[in-house]
Order: sequence, then C-alpha cells, then structure tokens
Amino acid sequence: MTSKSPDDQISHSDALAYWNSISPTVNGMLGGYPQVSRIDLRGSANFLAKLRRQGTPHDTQKTVGRGVDCGAGIGRVTAGFLSKVCDVVDVVEPVEKFAVEVKSAKMVGNALLGETYVIGLEDWEPEKQYDLIWNQWCLGHLTDEQLVTYFKRCSKTLTKEGWIVVKENMSTNKDEADIFDVEDSSVTRTDKKFRKIFEDAGLLLVKTDLQPGFPKELYPVRFYALQPRKS
Repeated sequence: MTSKSPDDQISHSDALAYWNSISPTVNGMLGGYPQVSRIDLRGSANFLAKLRRQGTPHDTQKTVGRGVDCGAGIGRVTAGFLSKVCDVVDVVEPVEKFAVEVKSAKMVGNALLGETYVIGLEDWEPEKQYDLIWNQWCLGHLTDEQLVTYFKRCSKTLTKEGWIVVKENMSTNKDEADIFDVEDSSVTRTDKKFRKIFEDAGLLLVKTDLQPGFPKELYPVRFYALQPRKS
C-alpha cells in the first residue's frame, strides 16, 4: 500500500475548523509572530515595486488598478499594503468572522474595498478583471490538482499586463519533500513543486525573490510573480 502524498491529506473542513478557532487579530493571523507584519508588508511593497520596473514599462507612481487579496484573513495585507498600490481591492476569505473584520479594517492607502467573497479559493470563480491577484499564506490549503485548476481560472481574469503573485512558505525538508501540517491541514511546498504547478497551469515565472528579515526559526518565504504563458 502506497503512502499518501502530503496534499492528499488536506481536509478543507479541518482547515476551516482550525481557522475558526483562531482570534481575528494580527497575532492570530501570524501564528504568534505579530512583529513580522511590518517586515512582511515592506517586503511585499519592495517586491512589487521591482516587478513594476522590469519588463513592459509601468508608471510606478500610478496605482495598478483592481487587485484581489486571496485568503485575506482579517485584511492585514489589504489594509497595510494593497490599499496603497491599488484603486480597488476585492477580498476572498472563507472564514466569515475574518471577512467581517476586513470591512472595518483601516486602510493605510486610498484604495476602495470592493467585493468580499466568503468562499474558499478552491471554489472561487473570479467574476472581474484583475491587474493583481495576490496570494499569501493560503495556497497550502489547496491540493496540487486544485491549485493548478485555480491558477488556470485566475489566468483568464488577468488584464493584459496583470500579474498573479504568490508569497508562500518554502519546505525545509532535508529530502526536498512537501510537508503536511496536521494542525491547520495545510501543505508547505518546495520551490521545485511550485514551479511544476506553475508549469502545469500554463504560467510563466516572471520574477522570484526571497522575503528578507524574518526570524530564522520561521520557514523561508518566497515570492513568485506569474503571467499566462503565451501560446
């Protein structure tokens, strides 16, 4: 009998039960490391700024139009980062008590809060065109197959010069294997696995970088900027 792969063990109901037990605070969202929030938001802003300066010329002083914060939690990233770089930010969040918090979050920037979708990413069907689809610390709750399908759906809703950005923990397994976390029913993937999923989804890796400045006891965190591969 073959053992299950890490993503075969993912249970969406177990994941929802876990997150519904977590307080709707920055401390809760960041697993007891609220001090990394500022470093995290600054790292995201720097990555996007560098991304906008490469490839097709972009006016980096202008906002990027409509964005969506996928797996938004209480809106920490929406309020503290995306609100400064977008005109409008939609949010996708399966935990209702977190989604409620987003609506009352104080935006650092001038973006309008758009639609709020209380649904898991595996079931979300994008209805709008997006310039930026931001995915952070949420994709581990989707199986590999669900993730490929999700990215294909997202690709169809990107504007011509839009990006899908992934910001996720990287597996540190010595055998370069994905790691299943039974506590929140999620998978921490390897860089190699992410790149295979991107390829299977028809995505081109435009830029990648590591998040600097996090405590050494935490997983490394990597950014990926993606666009649909031209046929």
